[in-house]
Amino acid sequence: MSKLKELGAAGQSVWLDFIRRDMVNNGELAALVDEGVTGVTSNPSIFQAAIAGSDLYDGDIAAADGDPLAVFEALAVADVQGAADVLRGVYDASEGFDGYVSLEVSPTLADDTEGTIADAHRLWNRVNRPNLMIKVPATPAGIVAIEELIAAGINVNATLMFSMADYEAVAMAYVRGAERTEYPERVASVASFFVSRVDNKIDPALDAIGTDEALALRGMAAVANAKLAYRRYQEIFEGPPFAAARARGAKPQRALWASTSTKNPAYSDVLYVDELIGPNTVNTIPPATVDAFRDHGTIDATALTSDVDAAEQHFETLAALGVDVDAITEELQVEGVASFADAFNGLLATIEAQQGDS
Repeated sequence: MSKLKELGAAGQSVWLDFIRRDMVNNGELAALVDEGVTGVTSNPSIFQAAIAGSDLYDGDIAAADGDPLAVFEALAVADVQGAADVLRGVYDASEGFDGYVSLEVSPTLADDTEGTIADAHRLWNRVNRPNLMIKVPATPAGIVAIEELIAAGINVNATLMFSMADYEAVAMAYVRGAERTEYPERVASVASFFVSRVDNKIDPALDAIGTDEALALRGMAAVANAKLAYRRYQEIFEGPPFAAARARGAKPQRALWASTSTKNPAYSDVLYVDELIGPNTVNTIPPATVDAFRDHGTIDATALTSDVDAAEQHFETLAALGVDVDAITEELQVEGVASFADAFNGLLATIEAQQGDS
């Protein structure tokens, strides 16, 4: 059994955090599916890397009429449709539990509830695949949109969550939407909780404090944060808050670990895979981390549910040291939205430049 299928046996789905035309068309994605990959995620940064970082799309861009946004959307929709078709067998075999491909609403709409809802409906109808998930950021405006989209029967990947407050808001928006939707058994959702960026932000704060106690806490906050979010997942989706929606046939909204490539070379390159394995979860993993996990990852099905009290204590200690975790996670979400918007605008500029050269 492959390492990726072993993760599946431990209850965790592996979704590839990457999409590009050639891997969809040349059988590479299908081979990964055979190995155990059960989904694909995309975002503006991924599409920027795929389109601006290769010549695979140059011909279509040169031949296309229309503004850069329309050209980009046509390219993205085609890739997502192709990936969804490759994963359709997983979707069907799992009865809609797995096999999804995610496509994000415009990051320029992060603070626009009605705009997000309209964009999500438009993309949902244009892609026209039951195993599509529309990515919506967990901003205050996005939280409202998530509930409305779930109520409308549109699958949602709620993204850019960094804090327990973010997670709570997203989970309860899904619960409310699942209680309202006409066909609850048809809708699916994941809550994308970002991991590595938390360590990237908290570690420098600990470095600035500089005491032995502070320095000993580096590289631990991201995993601890995810463990606490998963405990809340269990309380909501295995407990009373989800009971009414569950009785209607709704699926739980799985926790998804995002940003799981290790940014700090001092830490294991599979840290955010090894330490976050648990039932009814998804890890969306970039290709290089997939390769690393194949080579030397370890599988402990209890990793996510062990030492949760210690995770809680970790944040109490951070607070006692003066690390304002709430401020840090709020800043991370603002930066995440801005980063995706920058990538999106950069991508449109690249397309416009290529159109001008043709």
